Amino acid sequence: MTQDDTYDLIVIGGGSGGLAGAFRAAEYGASVAILEPGELGGTCVNVGCVPKKAMWLAAEIGRHIEKAATLGFKVQSEALDWQEFIVHRQRYIAGIHDSYRRRLEKSGIMRIPTRGTLVPGGVHCEDGLDLKGRHVLIATGGRPHRPAIPGAELGIDSDGFFNLCAAPERVAIIGGGYVAVELAGVLQALGSQVELFVRGPCLLQSFERALSLQLAENLRQSGIRLFFETEVTALERAGGDAVDVMTGTGRMPAPYDCVIFATGRTPNTAGLGLERVGVRTGPTGHVEVDARQDTSVQDIHAIGDVTALGVDLTPVAIAAARRLMDRLFGGQPEARLDYANVPSVVFSHPPMGSVGLSEKEARAEHGDDAVQVFSTTFRPMLSALADESQHSLFKLVCVGPERRVVGVHLMGESADEILQGFAVAVKLGATLDDLHDTVAIHPTSAEEIVLLR
Repeated sequence: MTQDDTYDLIVIGGGSGGLAGAFRAAEYGASVAILEPGELGGTCVNVGCVPKKAMWLAAEIGRHIEKAATLGFKVQSEALDWQEFIVHRQRYIAGIHDSYRRRLEKSGIMRIPTRGTLVPGGVHCEDGLDLKGRHVLIATGGRPHRPAIPGAELGIDSDGFFNLCAAPERVAIIGGGYVAVELAGVLQALGSQVELFVRGPCLLQSFERALSLQLAENLRQSGIRLFFETEVTALERAGGDAVDVMTGTGRMPAPYDCVIFATGRTPNTAGLGLERVGVRTGPTGHVEVDARQDTSVQDIHAIGDVTALGVDLTPVAIAAARRLMDRLFGGQPEARLDYANVPSVVFSHPPMGSVGLSEKEARAEHGDDAVQVFSTTFRPMLSALADESQHSLFKLVCVGPERRVVGVHLMGESADEILQGFAVAVKLGATLDDLHDTVAIHPTSAEEIVLLR
């Protein structure tokens, strides 16, 4: 490699989106360099989706062991040996790293383990190397946001959660979104006493309200304490490693062994040289892009959490990157990601998922008279057998005389797996009659969707 090397594509960021773009471009014969100073896979693989799902699975196993004992199996529920489980979790992640490295080598993609900043016509590497690029893709993702309150350094964020080697006895989680709900469920199931502090009136405000309410009830039944419309104003050292939480109404009565901030994410745009080359950013620091993932500078593009376009989900970043490469190198000039009807799942216990419009959104878009809603609340078979009070809630939102399904909202056992297939149906414009014409699989939770009337 020389200082005069010119690549068809330079990718800044080796997370899921950046890698997807690099691999797709290479498939079309483009010369590609990817800059990533850390581990390949970004947030998702290292401190996000993958290790989070591993911990969720551990928690689910623990819950099923308890059910097994209730149903007559001679088993004894014991605390998870976190350190042993972490060995398995990290072994799995190391396998992903190895797979990426092999694919990069096989695809002829130049991996440069350094940071890069934008310069006219290319990228300047932190190690002093200058690269020229016909196209540059910014895929640097985001990082956890920590609020500017006194004592914030006494808490950890979602990245720090993955450094825990045991379940803290008492945990305060600050936030009411995906990460807060997921970490609360995992920690409670694995032995912690969790208290959740939510600034707003409900959990997951972007989700269907009925599901959020049922989720809150399920969390309460699992032993989690919820404090809504509660602003955490400060953290204070309580002696030893314990931490006191201060709210707008005063000090909480007992200290916590761990405080976790789950208060949103910030785009990784600092130090990229965006201003130097004229790439515009918004008020939150996100890179501004259009529907084709183009920035304000020709031939500089951005995808994923570093932008404010679409949903901050790994599959969205991957899909956007692949469509962009189809357009740039694959001879598909109209290729771009359709951000409508993107399915998403919260790995709560049980999981909650959604695709399409909520009832409120549907009424605003189509009018009250055009909207019909169908829902059911039930106990899944395993919960009923174990005589648990936990309920599932499934809801369909339909519009027009043909009752086209524009929203599917699920909370309950296997909702994460069920939703994928119904997301395809929504994308294809399925109607309620299409669902009714589909023979149910019995006995399952999924059949409740095609039986809704």
